[in-house]
Amino acid sequence: MRILKTIDKGDYTSDMPVYEKYTVRGVIIREGKIAVQQSKAGDYKILGGGVEQGEGLADALLREVQEESGLIVIPESIRPIGEIVEKRRDLFDSSMIYLCHSCFFFCDAKERLEAMHMTASEQEKGFHLVWVTPEEMIKGNEPFCETQPWSYRDREFVRMLPELL
Repeated sequence: MRILKTIDKGDYTSDMPVYEKYTVRGVIIREGKIAVQQSKAGDYKILGGGVEQGEGLADALLREVQEESGLIVIPESIRPIGEIVEKRRDLFDSSMIYLCHSCFFFCDAKERLEAMHMTASEQEKGFHLVWVTPEEMIKGNEPFCETQPWSYRDREFVRMLPELL
């Protein structure tokens, strides 16, 4: 998958152990709006999450989008966009480097929704499905970009979106 952007905070040393993770992100657009999760704090997150061991990217995308939004991705509609690589000190273990490959895909979803299965952390943050314009997402994530790496990553992706369509 082609690299769209590398976000490297450089806040680590080269001798630190690396925790490497792959995630998937589903970009579902209807009538100019993107399906995203919004927290009670007001930030937005593109639908998706971690790839489990032995799971393919497409299967992870189907599972993660459904868990986070209730939307059912149409498998035949999945089209790879590219990857954003994040490299920084791990938020949970500052003695490690966090290396994350976020793989973005355009996809379509069925009209009907199924039950969501969010993590305790997502529930605590009050995440829920909303449809927003790219401009709303960029502006909404702006206040969170310094403290939440995922808000920065998703804002940067949405800024690139016009050239990716």
